[in-house]
Amino acid sequence: MVVTVIVCSECLGAQQAHPAVAATAETVVLWSDPGNIKSRDLYYGPGGQKDEPQLPTRFLEEDREGNSPKFIVEDGAGHKWKAKLGLEAQPEPVANRLLWAIGYNTNENYFLSKLKVEDLPSHLKRGQKFIRTDSEVEKVRLQRHPGPEKKVGTWKWKENPFTGTREFNGLRVTMALVNNWDLKDENNAIYEDTTTRRQYYEVTDLGSSFGAPGKRCQDSKSKGNLAEYRKSRFISKITRDFVDFHFPTRPPLIYVVSFPFFFHQLHNRWIGRHIPRADVRWVGNLLAQLSPEQLRDAFRAGGYSPEQVEAYVSGVQARIAALQNL
Repeated sequence: MVVTVIVCSECLGAQQAHPAVAATAETVVLWSDPGNIKSRDLYYGPGGQKDEPQLPTRFLEEDREGNSPKFIVEDGAGHKWKAKLGLEAQPEPVANRLLWAIGYNTNENYFLSKLKVEDLPSHLKRGQKFIRTDSEVEKVRLQRHPGPEKKVGTWKWKENPFTGTREFNGLRVTMALVNNWDLKDENNAIYEDTTTRRQYYEVTDLGSSFGAPGKRCQDSKSKGNLAEYRKSRFISKITRDFVDFHFPTRPPLIYVVSFPFFFHQLHNRWIGRHIPRADVRWVGNLLAQLSPEQLRDAFRAGGYSPEQVEAYVSGVQARIAALQNL
């Protein structure tokens, strides 16, 4: 039986919810009972093998949002995908699969070491260095949101209908587990089923994962960096009732010159702090149900080498064990 975390629309008035949250929505959902976690396929993820992009793809338009190079393609089945290039292309599908495996709402993510893209422009405004031939792109993450839901807005980490719940706190812990430090509100989305009026809350950008627990001077250390992930501290403080995580960390002082970014990162440090131990153990017990082979499949799906897969899995397992032992 599937159990969802639901907040009735009447309760939303008591929350300082983002204006994009429709007041007429009947329910809002952050997490659903995943059922048998051990049966989940972490190689193909939430879309399974059936929803894999049908190749080749066709270029539609460039996407100028965010920091990573992106463009929109259409696959052979007529589905539109957002292609992301660069450092975030590999860690994002892995983080996506871990969230999905334990019941959080996610989109579909697939990593391709090479992608054939027909009608590719002769020059992209961003990401040209990843173009290998006039129709082939290197290291690409393809993402889409399937189903009938339409994006109706974004949600805030600080103000949302789930604040204080076990499931929201579990999401905070999982962000610390994968070191996803880029916690901008615009990286969160609300999708609404126009038939049922049910709204699904998702973290839709997980690219800044599996590197350092915060912004570094070199982006290559901040995202998908095995050495930085393995050496980063996980838990910083444990009290009788609460746990603090060493995440997200303060950016280097050089970023003071970009004060809005620097202040935003400092402000978001609360996300990893003062989380109830019971909620930490709850999500740790969910994650502990994943087998070593499932974890390997998640990192294989991100295109990591066998050596990188084993090293990452070892690091993730150590963190999960630390959550369980609280």
